[in-house]
Amino acid sequence: MKTSIDQYCINVSDLDKSIAFWEGALQLTITHRIETEGFTEIVLAGDNGHRIQLASHHDQTGPIEHGNGFWKLYLNTDDCAGLYQRCIDAGAESISAPERLEHWPVTAAFVRDPDGYMVEILEHHGEAPALSGPAA
Repeated sequence: MKTSIDQYCINVSDLDKSIAFWEGALQLTITHRIETEGFTEIVLAGDNGHRIQLASHHDQTGPIEHGNGFWKLYLNTDDCAGLYQRCIDAGAESISAPERLEHWPVTAAFVRDPDGYMVEILEHHGEAPALSGPAA
């Protein structure tokens, strides 16, 4: 039996603003749209085929309440600095600019999307060891 993660769905407060970020700044491709009486969903895919689904519930008003169950989404890229800059140019909030990490073979940057979801942008520079980090 094979199992893999296929896609992740997040609630958004402004579908157009979220599409502008996820499709425009992050350059993901819209694969399809789902319209129902209670919600609209947009599915976007990256180059590897993995997808994110943006859900706008028609009765949702105000900001998305995050709680403490969700931490961050990861994006892989071959140009961390370029993708980070596109996000900032599109109005994303910067959490941290691209930085080559000491204990991992990556360059990482962090931004927040229009609804405050944290997005970690990673550019890999080789394979990570089975145990990594400052305590390794």
